[in-house]
Amino acid sequence: MDTTRHEERIADGPAAGMVVRIYPADNARRGAPIALHLHGGTFVDGTLDCGVTIACLLAQAGATVVSAEYPLACEQPFPHTLQAAYGALNWVHDNRTRWGAKKSRVFVAGEEAGGNLAAALALVARDQQRPPLAGQILLSPMLDPQLGTQSLRAADAGPVGCRWADGWRTYLGTADKASHPYAAPLGASRLAGIAPALVITSADDPMRDEAVAYVARLKEAGVDAFVHVLPGPTGWPEALAEPETAPGARGRHSGWTHTVQTLFAAFMSDPAAFAPAAVAGPPVPVR
Repeated sequence: MDTTRHEERIADGPAAGMVVRIYPADNARRGAPIALHLHGGTFVDGTLDCGVTIACLLAQAGATVVSAEYPLACEQPFPHTLQAAYGALNWVHDNRTRWGAKKSRVFVAGEEAGGNLAAALALVARDQQRPPLAGQILLSPMLDPQLGTQSLRAADAGPVGCRWADGWRTYLGTADKASHPYAAPLGASRLAGIAPALVITSADDPMRDEAVAYVARLKEAGVDAFVHVLPGPTGWPEALAEPETAPGARGRHSGWTHTVQTLFAAFMSDPAAFAPAAVAGPPVPVR
């Protein structure tokens, strides 16, 4: 079992050439969970370094983390990025004994655009019947290209002149892709049968309303799904990409990193029995 953080390149399959960074689990034990992590960046930006904070929190919560530098949408629009991410997910599952054991459960996790990809991977894994997913962890996920929610309007964001609009436009390529369930999971008509979901957002998160709505739709479909709304201000989703060592980041992170790590650990321990209010206190009411 490799216990040092390192990077490597996937050699073959749909994810061939993709660089991944491995974060060993803190206090690693045989059979610990493994999480494929996907960074944010509105589909058109971001690197492995942008995902350091969340990858480290997942590792501190007990998972070996494989953080993927997936191809950006400015190279090729949907579904290229998702296909590469699905290749990486299968590679993680097929190689899980390198970092854990055959019984190690596999999770997908991501923030912002990475949260979209993680949610889509849960749908693809259900439809393709591989690999078996233990759960999905979504933080401030981009799920709705309509960009018409109150939380987005409150952030002075929307369909024109904002980075999320530009990111969606580049990722989708053409307007008709906005109705594809793998591109925009909130609009999916069939959500039953996917892996349990932990969705974390915040009171000041522009993606808050779509995150809450997605959990409601998952529950209606019979999926074990949980949402936790952190109190603001958090600076999400921008703060998710800031390492704690960055200038000014310590203050932006101090209010939520411990809570998020605690939620990660409890959910990965037993997704079916997870109860966010019992772990981190009651969520903030959304008005």
